[in-house]
Amino acid sequence: MSHAATDQLNTPRGLAACHLVAFPRIEDPRGNLSFVEGSRHVPFDIARVYWLYDVPGGAERGGHAHRDLQQVIIAMSGSFDIVLDDGTISQRFHLNRSYAGLYVPSMVWREIDNFSSGSVCMVLASRPYDASDYIHDQADFRREVR
Repeated sequence: MSHAATDQLNTPRGLAACHLVAFPRIEDPRGNLSFVEGSRHVPFDIARVYWLYDVPGGAERGGHAHRDLQQVIIAMSGSFDIVLDDGTISQRFHLNRSYAGLYVPSMVWREIDNFSSGSVCMVLASRPYDASDYIHDQADFRREVR
């Protein structure tokens, strides 16, 4: 087996690849500063940044997976929960710090809920928007991920 094939077999997939990413923090009595640089603080070049805000109480976002896109999801203000599912196991993460983000690789189903009032969810994405990259039906996702 080639070295590249061995590396691919040893690369964590699904929920095993999901992890919190700590961003640099510069603390100052006048206010703190954090920053992120693509391919340095996140495992990809950042191709798109978007954010969710003014989410009504009780609303959910997400409800999809991406075939190729990778993301880092950050609670810039307030808090929310992210439920990730790799087709085998599911795990809930609570995000409430602007200096840390949750890395979500491709082929992981995500749902975002439990938004606090005034929360802002920022997403760093590895690719520009592409409608064909989305899987919107969870049963289709489970078939594809197998």
